[in-house]
Order: sequence, then structure tokens, then C-alpha cells
Amino acid sequence: MNHDKELSWEQLGSLDGPALPLFRARFDQVRHPQSGQVMKRLVLESVDWVNVVALTSKEEVILVRQYRFGVASTTLEPPGGMVDPGETPLAAARRELEEETGYRGGRWQSLGAVQPNPAYHDHLCHHWLAEGVERGGPPAPTAGEAIQVERVTQAQIVAAVQRGEIQHALALSVLSRVFDLWPPARDRNNNSSWETNPWESNTPP
Repeated sequence: MNHDKELSWEQLGSLDGPALPLFRARFDQVRHPQSGQVMKRLVLESVDWVNVVALTSKEEVILVRQYRFGVASTTLEPPGGMVDPGETPLAAARRELEEETGYRGGRWQSLGAVQPNPAYHDHLCHHWLAEGVERGGPPAPTAGEAIQVERVTQAQIVAAVQRGEIQHALALSVLSRVFDLWPPARDRNNNSSWETNPWESNTPP
């Protein structure tokens, strides 16, 4: 079955919405692929983002703690930010790491990219691993940032994830590409969740 043909909405036109601090709103006129009804859908246009799992020579992980307005509380997460015009994702990741933490250098490896929320975001978040980073100077956050730098072990990261201290989806995404954050769900539930899972059963649901 050609799912793209069955599920793709025809775009009929677009209207510009307001320019926001981090996004530009766009309203697309689209046709429902099955009913034919024309609807309006919101798209938030943005430059790409980056985040970095940075490890020192002692295998310490460099994290940042900062206030997030959406949840009105502080979060613990890897450093990251936006790709500036004309920057490559790697250059942006190096810059953000040094600005937010003061750490730089090391051996860099791309961990791929994810779509932050494809329901209405049009951009990617690029994940990076930097090994052997060193402190080059004090952090230099922008005027709109208040950041506390923390060095933690892998065990402390796993504990923070499992007790719910780290809940940022993009943070969990990049960290999970480097560390085993959770035991398999089958082990956590003693296989109980799989006993009634129709995908694992020969009996139709």
C-alpha cells in the first residue's frame, strides 16, 4: 500500500503569520486526502537546532541547568541552541557548547538528527557527541540566559532520568544515543505488558 498517496494532504496555498522570537508562523491551506475538505494548518518555521553530549577526559558529562518558561521551572539538560544563519550544525554545536559551558575542543561525532515536533515544526535538531572536551574559559551565555554548569557521571545521568529529573524530550533523545538510560520495558514489567500485546500474540485482538 502506498501510504504517502493515501495520507498526503494537497497544499493549496500559504499565508504568512506573525514573526515570533524563535519561530515564524505560517498557515497552510490544505485538502484532506480522503474527505476532500479544505482546512487551515499551522506550521512554525525555524532554523535548525543542535544539542551536545560533551564528555571530559574523566568521562564526566557536561550538563546545564536553566529556567524554562514553558514549564515554569528549571531543567537539567545537555547544552544546545539554534543554528545561526550561515553556520553548519557542527559549528553551531561547538559555539553553543563553549558559550553555555566554557568547554571546547575534543573529538566530535554526529549522532544524527530528529524532528522536534513534525506536527507543526519544520526543522531538525542535530545531535552531537564531543569526547575529551576541556575547559577553555568561563561560560559566556547571552543576555537572555541564566545557566548553571554541572559535571556529572553516567550513573548520575541515568539516576536523574529514572527519577524524572530529566524530562526534556530532545535531551532524552540525544542522551539515549550515548547511554543506556532505562532497563527494557519487558524487564521492568516482568513481561506482563507483552502478554496481552496483540502485536506479540498469535491470537487476533
